[in-house]
Amino acid sequence: MRDGADRFIRTSPSRFALVVFAGLVLLFTLLFSLPIARAGAGSSAPLHDAFFTAVSVICVTGLATVDMASYWSPFGNALVFIGVNIGGVGVLTLATTLGLIISRRLGLRAKLMAASDTNPSRIHVGPVAERQAVRLGEVGGLLVTVAVSALVIEGVVAVAMVPSMLAVGYDLFHSIWYAMYYSAMAFTNTGFNPNPGGLDPFLHDYWLQSWLMIGVFLGSLGFPVIFALSRGWRNPRKWSLHVKLTLTTTTILFVAGAAMYLLLEYANPKTYGTMDAGQTVFQSMFMSVMARSGGFSTINMHDLYGSSQLVTDMLMFVGGGSASTAGGIKVTTLAVLFLAAFAEARGAPSMEAFGRRIPRDMLRLSVAVVLWGSTIVAASSIAILQISKEPFDFVLFDVISAFATCGLSTGLTADLPPAGVYVMAFTMFFGRVGTVTLAAALAASQRRQLFKRPEERPIVG
Repeated sequence: MRDGADRFIRTSPSRFALVVFAGLVLLFTLLFSLPIARAGAGSSAPLHDAFFTAVSVICVTGLATVDMASYWSPFGNALVFIGVNIGGVGVLTLATTLGLIISRRLGLRAKLMAASDTNPSRIHVGPVAERQAVRLGEVGGLLVTVAVSALVIEGVVAVAMVPSMLAVGYDLFHSIWYAMYYSAMAFTNTGFNPNPGGLDPFLHDYWLQSWLMIGVFLGSLGFPVIFALSRGWRNPRKWSLHVKLTLTTTTILFVAGAAMYLLLEYANPKTYGTMDAGQTVFQSMFMSVMARSGGFSTINMHDLYGSSQLVTDMLMFVGGGSASTAGGIKVTTLAVLFLAAFAEARGAPSMEAFGRRIPRDMLRLSVAVVLWGSTIVAASSIAILQISKEPFDFVLFDVISAFATCGLSTGLTADLPPAGVYVMAFTMFFGRVGTVTLAAALAASQRRQLFKRPEERPIVG
């Protein structure tokens, strides 16, 4: 079995990762289908609800077709807690770890798998400048960083939130459990609520909401960024281009998103219209963080103005950092596209940022990611519109939330029939697996072409 696994890993690392990921979904579907996983009279959950919950948990999405706080038993909630932590570590990183356990060694192929989770261009175009990715010699350190950062960040956030749980009247056991649950959901950018009423008891608890924002923000940066900052946070000049682009783009999106929510929703009586200035500013920042993948919300997405829903759609589609617990097309993909447009407007021969030149292969990869993501969103939206007959803006909102594994919802997902539930589940799966990983898995090897065809330029624009 070990030799067979080694051959499979060597043949196609990305396909092995997909098999591991799909296997986890099927395993958790079976576990959620057990009568012990459902609260109540011992009846098992319907297959479509169990499958959707399994995909949402492993894909760290946060969408649900049932009330997560009351529908699942303590065993089912434990499955949710374990599943989001497994799904949050990344497809290729998880596959690498399992491959190491099977083969009892971390060879070059396994190191390439873990490194490709930090920079997928290795899969498509071969070696890249090592400052743009984790060095192969540091892959062991990266895997340690994944485990340690998850434990430390979730632990600190959980301890910080325990007083808030005690303050609203929960006993010590439930306070510790809810704090651990919320911290895991924040760092993995999932957004499930363990307690009845969700964040309603904490609407004015800015201490707890601040820690939720911190957990979501750190989880959305990506393990390569956390790894780089842990080793050289005092010397920004030595940060790689990926770290600088991720931090810069994330900050810009955070500020721009908060400003847009503040501008568009300050007069909405159903959202921020009844709040004072300080509360409105804070909730706008909270929404800006959560819209890119966090999934928590103190307001009803159904009550947002259409303009605010469109802003949320854009933030969700972008998502967080590469190799993070967040979804979407990733902030570095957006940065590369804007840098390409800026270089084209200036007539520059290449894309440049922070004193470094970005090769054109990264632009091709970014365009492919955006087009493939847009195709998934369009196809799923058409299917859900046909199945549910619901308004387009609500359907588009929930479909993008599923693709970007965000978890925010207008309420549409919970009311879908089984056919729509399966469509949304596959949308989450393809969104979490990642367009680059999926494309690399479908192509077992790159086709080598030893000739070039004559060049001709079509009219564009």
